[in-house]
Amino acid sequence: MSAFDKWTERLTRRVARGTSRRSTLAWLGATITGAAVFPVLPVARAAAGSPHGGAGGHAPISSGNPQDPGDQASCDYWRYCAIDGFLCSCCGGSVSTCPPGTEMSPITWVGTCTNPADNRAYVISYNDCCGVSSCGQCLCNRNEGDRPQVRPQSNNDYNWCLGTESSIYNCSTAVIIGVALDGQK
Repeated sequence: MSAFDKWTERLTRRVARGTSRRSTLAWLGATITGAAVFPVLPVARAAAGSPHGGAGGHAPISSGNPQDPGDQASCDYWRYCAIDGFLCSCCGGSVSTCPPGTEMSPITWVGTCTNPADNRAYVISYNDCCGVSSCGQCLCNRNEGDRPQVRPQSNNDYNWCLGTESSIYNCSTAVIIGVALDGQK
């Protein structure tokens, strides 16, 4: 037997004599719990550019239309006034289309947002894109006009990936469906 094997055997036997299975399991459990708690420790999140979340390191995306102002990769874009989720404009889609490989849910929640270019209120349909794993980029959580879950058509906390082949959420779009009637905002 080599010297390394003898040393390893001696060390293993010494550890076995000095510890019990319970103490080893307790130590292992404490280590796993400590590792799980580590990500929730407070850290400075200076990169978050918006109070609602933000695009992080994404370049601004503009429609180029003066009647549709704003950065479509920012949570402060006017159409996103009631959005809750990842922006499809950061995930390979656009403000109104899903990324390739995903499917737009036919079931939606609605919000009413004011366009700063003309100061008119528009009804926005928020459709989830479903089918592949979550995008994980440009998370926005704006709850302007959000209603309790007893009014699901105006609540953004549901997984709206119903009526699609997959119930896996990827990102959310904001499609203009019409001008709101006066007093609807």
